[in-house]
Parts: sequence; structure tokens; C-alpha cells
Amino acid sequence: MQFTVPLRDRGAILRDRASRPAAQRGLLAVMCACVVLVVGMVAAINLAVPMLAASALHPSASALVWIVDTYVICFACLVIPGGAAADRFGRKGVLLTGLILFAAGALLSALAPSVSLLLAGRAITGIGAAAVLPNTLAVLLHAVPAENRGAAIATWAAMTGIGGVVGNVGGGAVLSGGSWRWLFGAAVLIALLLAALVGWITPVSPRNDRRLDPLGTVLLVGASVALLLGIVQGPDAGWTSPVVIAGFVCAAVLFTAWTLVELRAEQPLLDPRLLRLPALRSACLGMTAVFFGLFALFYINASFLQYGKGFGVLRTGLGILPVTVPLILLARYVGRFAQRIGLEATIALAFVFVGGGLLGLSTSDADTPYPVYAGWLVVCGIGVALAVPVLSGAIAGSLPKAQAGVGAGLQSTTREFGSSLGVAVIGTVLTARFAAALPADIRTRHDPHTVAQALAVAGPGRADEVVAAFVSGADLGLRVIGVSVLILGALVLLQGLLSRRHTTGRNPNR
Repeated sequence: MQFTVPLRDRGAILRDRASRPAAQRGLLAVMCACVVLVVGMVAAINLAVPMLAASALHPSASALVWIVDTYVICFACLVIPGGAAADRFGRKGVLLTGLILFAAGALLSALAPSVSLLLAGRAITGIGAAAVLPNTLAVLLHAVPAENRGAAIATWAAMTGIGGVVGNVGGGAVLSGGSWRWLFGAAVLIALLLAALVGWITPVSPRNDRRLDPLGTVLLVGASVALLLGIVQGPDAGWTSPVVIAGFVCAAVLFTAWTLVELRAEQPLLDPRLLRLPALRSACLGMTAVFFGLFALFYINASFLQYGKGFGVLRTGLGILPVTVPLILLARYVGRFAQRIGLEATIALAFVFVGGGLLGLSTSDADTPYPVYAGWLVVCGIGVALAVPVLSGAIAGSLPKAQAGVGAGLQSTTREFGSSLGVAVIGTVLTARFAAALPADIRTRHDPHTVAQALAVAGPGRADEVVAAFVSGADLGLRVIGVSVLILGALVLLQGLLSRRHTTGRNPNR
């Protein structure tokens, strides 16, 4: 005689298993692996930029930025809908769907015969990543007991920083085989393996009847794409060209329309009124700023070490490792450190380290010893290690548990939107400065906008001139990003101080 277990009982069995310490560690490991995969892909593709530039696809400078940013912008704009969909349809099912979409998009990218199909594959992969990232945290918030939740959040948050470095190292190892297509092929296999593990170990969590917001989603995606279009196309089309002006105007109009729609929606995708909370607003801006700097660094580092220092792709992937040292060593102590010196002081130190490290890196050239370069990477890593756990905890603690998916999505959106802006801005500055710094005869005769294009037409014995132009663009880009991070950090601190003064003024007994 055979017996079947009702679905409700199966869910109870899975939840009971997930409550055991060993199962909790296994669940945390699998969720962290998913985070590393989707965040690591943002960083790994940067290593492939020189290969893609010299490939048979012949992408333009703006196309190279879009190859990186198409994934990131789909990731950033859809991560909140991904969290909201999981709140309604179930976090485990949406997480599994995201991993399958990720694998499908990576497969299309690996086989793409043209830039347009490669961009389509990148978009599908980004949609899958948007369904994965917020639900890894939402699953943990549901499955981990309250007394262990803080440590789980800190570990998860650390993975969002470490994932970028793992992407660099792992991507370098894969790309050393000689083809950028191998990177996407490896992503397919890893995503399918993780899907199997998620299906086996992840418990089923409760659902709610929260409605989705398709109009708000479309407006948010359209506004973000329009903004990046204006930024990315500026160097190629000209800053006063119709396409660039139209991009910025459309972004302003669509962001305004999105705000109005969300304010009137019964169950908005993201209620703009939430940003009236000073602590939440400040934490979101801080997270955006930190990842703006970090992923601008990842974008420029990959090409700088290959073109400027002559590193191979594997050595380039290993060359970013100094950033991870503070992330690994400091993550578990940041909470106690922040309690001792205060939240504002911790955030101030974080931005000083990130911005200062980027400015230090901007002084590097082809003759700079790598240990000096690595030292500035460590400085940046200290800043990220201080900022990410504190800011993640502030955002997570600002929303009720019933909206865990949306709260995790908000964290992810700020990170990925900051990442996409960082790549777009530094790519734009790099391209404009590189083209202007090229020797006049190369620039006027051929008008190249990538190092690969310039090397192809420069002629024998002139590679050093092309590399010098690239290094000039990289240094200017890092200076712009470093100063921007310091300014944004000052705004975050000012907002925190004003909110504290406002709270104190409303509660004189405090």
C-alpha cells in the first residue's frame, strides 16, 4: 500500500527540516551561491570587454557599455517586481524560475552570432537575476530564526560585495580558455546546478495576495533605459544630439509619470512615500553611491590591467583580489564596530575609504608597481566592507516582514542601479577622454572609440601611444567617480544628521 503526503504537510516537513542548524547552514550556503552567481556575472563580463572589442562581432564603444549594462539595468529595474511576484506567488517558485531564465539567457548569449542577439541574451539573463537576488534574502528572512537573522543578513550582504570579486577571479579562469563565449557557457551550468539545489533544500514560504504593478514596472524600466541611453550615447552621438537630449527628456518624463502612478496605485510596486522615511532614503542613496563606485572600478580595472599593465585575463581576474581581503576579514565585526563608534561615523569612514581609494587608483599608470595599485584596492575594499552590512540592515529594518520581498528588492535595486550608473558614467568619461587623447592623425583619419579599433589602425610601433590615451581616460574616469562618491557620501551624512535633528525636535524627552 502506498501513502501520499498532502502538499501542506510536505511544506511543514520542509520547514521543519530547514529549522535544523545544519539545514540552515546549507540553505544559507545555497542562497549565498545564488547571490554570487548573479552579482558575479556583472563583474565577470568586464573581463571579456577586450575580447569582445577584438571579436568578429566588432562592437562599438557604446555597444560594449550596453553589453555590460543591459544585464545590469534589467536586473536593477525588475528586482522589485521580482520580490513582489515572490510575495504573491511563492519565493521558492520565483527563485527557481529566475535561475532557469538566467540559464536560458546565458545560453543565448553564448551562441549569439550578432551584437543584437547578445544584447537580447543579456536582457533575459538580467530578468532571471532580478527574480533570483531579492528572493535569496526573502527566503532567509522567512526560514532563519530571529536570533540568527542578523548574522544571516550580514553574510548575505557580504556576498553582494564578494560576488563581484568571485566573478572577476572565476571569469578570468574561464576566459583564459580563449573565448568570451565560454563565460556564458559556464554560467548555464552553474545556474542549472543551483536550480537543482534550490528545489531540494529551500522550504516553501507563505504567500500573500499582493497585486502586481505592471504599469509601474514598465514606466520604471523605460525611465531607467532612457537615462542610461543619454549617458552612454553622449560620446558617440554628441551631448547635444537629438538621441541624447531625447533620452534625458524621456527619463525625466517617465520617472515623473512613474511617481504619479505609484502614488495613486492601491498596491504600488514601490510606494514613493516610503522615501519620506529619512533613514530609508539615506540608506538607499548610500547603497547606490557605494556600488556606483565599486562597479565603475570593476569595469575600468579589467581593461586597465590588460591594456595598461599587460596582464593576461586570468592574472587580471586575480588582480582584483585585494578588494576581497577587507570584505572577508571585517564583515563579521562591522556591526559591533558601528555600535561602538556610531552609525554616522561608520558611514563617513566608509565613503572616505571608497572615494579616497578611487582617487588613489586614478594616480596609477602603466609604470605604477602592482603592489601600490593593490594597496589602493584594499582601501576601497575597507570602505565597501564598512558600508554594505550597515546600509543593508538599515533598509531591511525599515519595512514590515510581510513585505520582505519588496524590501529585499529595494536593496537590490539601489545596488544594481548604482552599478549600472557607475559603468555608464565611467565608460562615457573613458570613451570621450580616450578619443581626445589619441594622436591627431589616428583620431582624424579613423575616429576610433575603443582600444581594439585604435590598435587595428594605428600601425606598427604605435601601440604605446594608444595605451597611453587609454590610461589617460581611465585615470580621469576614476577621478570623476571618486569625487562623485565623496560628494554623495557627504549628502548621505547630511541627510542622516538632519533626520536625527528632526526626530529629536519632535521628541524633546529623548
